[in-house]
Amino acid sequence: MSQNPNIPHTSGEKSNDSEDIQEDRLNDPDQSMRKRIPPSTSNPHRCNIGQSSLPWHVSMEELMETAKGVSNMALAHEIVVNRDFKITPAEFPEGSLEKTVKEIVHKAFWDCLEAQLSEDPPTYDHSIKLLGEIKEALLSFLLPGHTRLRNQITDVLDLDLIKQEAVNGALDISKLAEFIIVIMGTLCAPARDEEVKKLKDIHEIVPLFRAIFSVLDLMKMDMANFAVSSIRPHLMQQSVEYERQKFQKIFEKQPNCLDFVTDWLQEASDDLAKLRHTNPPCPGTGAAASVVSALCPVAVQNRAYLKLLKWDHMHRPFPETLLMDHTRFQEMQLELKELILISAILLVLFSVTGVALSSLPWFADKIKAIIKVLLAGMHLPSFNLSESLATVGEKVCAEVNSCLSQHGLTPFTTEREVGLKGQIQALANPDNAICKLIDSRIQTFLEHCLTSGHQKSFPAIPEGLSPIQKEMEEIAVKYVRLVNYNKMVFSPYYDAILSKLLNKEESQLSE
Repeated sequence: MSQNPNIPHTSGEKSNDSEDIQEDRLNDPDQSMRKRIPPSTSNPHRCNIGQSSLPWHVSMEELMETAKGVSNMALAHEIVVNRDFKITPAEFPEGSLEKTVKEIVHKAFWDCLEAQLSEDPPTYDHSIKLLGEIKEALLSFLLPGHTRLRNQITDVLDLDLIKQEAVNGALDISKLAEFIIVIMGTLCAPARDEEVKKLKDIHEIVPLFRAIFSVLDLMKMDMANFAVSSIRPHLMQQSVEYERQKFQKIFEKQPNCLDFVTDWLQEASDDLAKLRHTNPPCPGTGAAASVVSALCPVAVQNRAYLKLLKWDHMHRPFPETLLMDHTRFQEMQLELKELILISAILLVLFSVTGVALSSLPWFADKIKAIIKVLLAGMHLPSFNLSESLATVGEKVCAEVNSCLSQHGLTPFTTEREVGLKGQIQALANPDNAICKLIDSRIQTFLEHCLTSGHQKSFPAIPEGLSPIQKEMEEIAVKYVRLVNYNKMVFSPYYDAILSKLLNKEESQLSE
């Protein structure tokens, strides 16, 4: 057992974890969305596991081990929860020292190759080394069953034979390059067919070698990404145990690293208790069930996860067990804020226009696209929501009149336009009843998604959210997957904390 009797002990982890993961993690395709979150929204109280509140006796070696553990845990977590995770090439910033050095070294190498091939007779030292690297790359793409291809590559790119041909002046690099291109076309993914085809149009040896290596690098990434997608289903259970083991080691070095988790769960428990007192169960058979539902660990956890979508990231520390997903929850929070406004605008619009336009699905999609463009950047401090909604009102009225005219209907009068614009601009008020209604229904939908567990079908979309049903289901998939995975990893810790909290709550009620 661990030093803390409330936290289960887990067995030690393997020691052969990769250390070079941060760059790959930062290169994932979610980055475009993450750029929407400015640095100013980062949590000033953020508790970085393995860094904050460390005991003074922790050695530098232990610190390094903890940092490595967090990094390895982050990569495993990223692969499992991010279905779009891909390995992408590292790109150095323009003008950076790294990029400059890389360009100088590459230029020197290719210039040297060019000089060797320009000699009379040509020198093939560099060329043979490159052929050897290409041979190894091609062989690495083969599966165990590719016996014929393996034999072909080994025979044609026989380096000993190639060296003899070079000595005797019989080496034909162009012919070898043609063979290499044919093999690359056989082994590459369909997405690389065009790049391989372009190689056939390059007739100078040095540019051709450079292009071949460029395409081979892409093929290596394709293979790595295919491997990632293939192992993801098998990685899930191992990753759950792996992350738990890593976190247990961190917990043993930093016993107070669950303080914010405790506060988070306590607040969710208090919320349910208030709801129970505000809406006491009716006498009868359902009373006991209602009390149990309000106090059960699952209900408290679901309430806690919903609170993350309303989190004050500027002023509140984020739960320690969710730090690797901090940015993801911020992204979903921004998406939901945008969807609330979009849905509210459409609700206002169709309440004014009636079935004449609400029955046209393409019109709602067009208005949604316009609103998204005009609300872009609404998370930035400089964004003026009132002004943007005024612009939305102008644009929406123009589109409505255009659509009505196309269908032979009477356009809006000036009075109706002013009324619609006013209702849209009123959505900027934080206490707007329509926005609150939409927000409440979105929360209800996501709560139902959590309670429905792993069912393949979605709960019925609440009334008024049908225009954003597709967007809501996309968010729900990401949200439920993230929550369920976090529960699998950290349920022993949550259960231990909730056992204390809920027992205390029941004791207070019985007094």
